[in-house]
Amino acid sequence: MKALFATAVAAMTFAVGPGVSAQDIRLPPNLTLTAYDTGSSGFNMAVAVGKALKDKHGTDLRVLPAGNDVARLAPLRANRAQASAMGVGSYFAQEAVFEFATREWGPQPLRLMLAATDCNAVSLGVAKDTGVREVKDLKGKRVGVVVGSPALNQNAFAVLAFGNLKPSDVKLVEFSSYGAMWKGVINNEIDAAIASTISGQAKEAEASPRGLMYPATPSSDKAGWERVRKLAPYYVPHKTTCGPGLSAQNPAEIPSYPYPIFMAYAAQPVDLIYNLTRSMIVNYAAYKDGAPGAAGLELSRQDFTWVLPYHEGAVKAFREAGVWKPEHEAHNQALIRRQDTLAAAWTAFLKANPPEDKDAFRKAWLAARADSLKKAGLDVIFD
Repeated sequence: MKALFATAVAAMTFAVGPGVSAQDIRLPPNLTLTAYDTGSSGFNMAVAVGKALKDKHGTDLRVLPAGNDVARLAPLRANRAQASAMGVGSYFAQEAVFEFATREWGPQPLRLMLAATDCNAVSLGVAKDTGVREVKDLKGKRVGVVVGSPALNQNAFAVLAFGNLKPSDVKLVEFSSYGAMWKGVINNEIDAAIASTISGQAKEAEASPRGLMYPATPSSDKAGWERVRKLAPYYVPHKTTCGPGLSAQNPAEIPSYPYPIFMAYAAQPVDLIYNLTRSMIVNYAAYKDGAPGAAGLELSRQDFTWVLPYHEGAVKAFREAGVWKPEHEAHNQALIRRQDTLAAAWTAFLKANPPEDKDAFRKAWLAARADSLKKAGLDVIFD
């Protein structure tokens, strides 16, 4: 994949050395980033970061809202955006599963920069007027799903699994976007939907006549969490203190993972991603209070051994900050080898004249994918 905005990148004066300050960082005059719909916590955080980039470096950050994961990644792949504030759909894109198990997509070589872990969680918000108190109470209720958004849908199914529920145990209602789905909660078209506990949509639903709550998923329920992780290995029980009915005095363990995940394609120039990541580290104080959850982008809260590898430019910034350790590098290289294995499997699969039918293509790819990962001694995760 070719470098984006080559002329802008060529004009940049890139900072080097361990003593980088905000004044040393050089960014192009314009950057484009995709995010979830307007009003979502990911969108709001991206806007807060954009304001800091403008104030500190004179860089205009254009944030493009998109209703599903495919729509968020498409501008990056087409060289019309440099980065994205994604959800865990970035992991599904790496693995080439769900909506990415198609001839048009396949394994995507994505890389992390920074991700937010704060007082919030990402789980099923449920309208209070349903009477639901526990996840298992959702049986027979209406649950929203978004066409073309495996992250949202798989998360919903994983949370349902905590209550020993399958998708067939609820009434699934499809929507065209994340925003439309949450309007469905307010308009009494559905009873539950996935969102961060601090998203604008969750707050709007909480203030509506229906109200909103998030069922707890305590870590003490080992069987429930085993079911969750079979569908979503990226999920962990998180002590959540922000959101409807939640506070430091009234916390609850709710499923979560870092969100949003600021990421880019591996082919993005090292110096561009280095400067962007470094700016987010150095200018943390300028945006941490700019949107709920933005404080979660703090360097000390980063998980350097998660399920996606970090971009070489981000690693450079972490090394300069003194937080990148040998075990992080080993883990990162292992994840890159996994991506390389998937890429090689995809190339071989396409050369073998796979079926034209979409469903047959997906099934054949998942079989080839599993075979390749097993031969490499890697976990299949998604059968």
